[in-house]
Amino acid sequence: MTPRTITALFVTMILWSSAFAALRKVTKVYDPGSLALLRFLVASIALGLFAAYKRMRMPEPADLPRILLVGLLGISGYHILLNAAMKATIDSGTAAFLICTSPVFTALIARFYLKERLRIGGWSGILLSLCGVLLISLGKSGSTLHFDLNALLVLGSAFFASVYTVVQKPFLNKKYSALEFTTYVIWAGTLCMLVFVPHAFEQLKTAPLSETLLVVYLGVFPAAIAYVTWTYVLANMPVSRAVSFLYLQPPLATLIGWFALDERPHVITLVGGLLALAGVVVVNRWGRAAESVTPAVALSNAAE
Repeated sequence: MTPRTITALFVTMILWSSAFAALRKVTKVYDPGSLALLRFLVASIALGLFAAYKRMRMPEPADLPRILLVGLLGISGYHILLNAAMKATIDSGTAAFLICTSPVFTALIARFYLKERLRIGGWSGILLSLCGVLLISLGKSGSTLHFDLNALLVLGSAFFASVYTVVQKPFLNKKYSALEFTTYVIWAGTLCMLVFVPHAFEQLKTAPLSETLLVVYLGVFPAAIAYVTWTYVLANMPVSRAVSFLYLQPPLATLIGWFALDERPHVITLVGGLLALAGVVVVNRWGRAAESVTPAVALSNAAE
């Protein structure tokens, strides 16, 4: 790897990992829909300026309905559910572990939608991840364990991210670059959230400046810049190797949440997270037939 690729990879992982702690803090002020809209309005403007600078081509009219669908699921649905979970009880480290199960859902959806074959290792990895998710969902309150239903919201986010991955596959490389398609999808997702405009701007008037600046940070850095740096990484190193670095996000997010928000993960969450990640590794490494591994897996929105 060249120094530029290493730098781009480092920037991507830090920005995406930091997003969980920032979301945890800002969801105390903004509602899930308002936060998602404001964040991606900022991202859309940033990417719009970049698209103008690069003279990026516009999508073909025939592709607009599917781009709108992908934006609705992969941007609007994904982030509204994630924001709702983090506004409730899910801490940043736990959310990062759960989001990283997205490739497991991707493998399942691709099995039936794209007819991609799964080996025995794939089914074993899925089972291992599900066991990890069950442990993560067993939050601790005092001295008793309880099932945290808000974990299902994060799993819903991971599911939407997986649908986003599978549905976008026919467009990548053949028609559009990853950066082009990501830009179109972010614009489409933002368009789908315009219904939140009245409430979002009401909250914007009363929100503390520090939280509003965090929204701007989330839009410019993890949502816009990190997508650009990730695209650079994918263009300059093997996809399978790049994907392996995504597994750094949960421990990084846990550490950032610990130091920034004093979120101390419980041992059950850590054990469950490690099991979930182990299952993802098994699915990606030994789960698919050779011809089924595609660059789309790398874009499964482990990205924040």
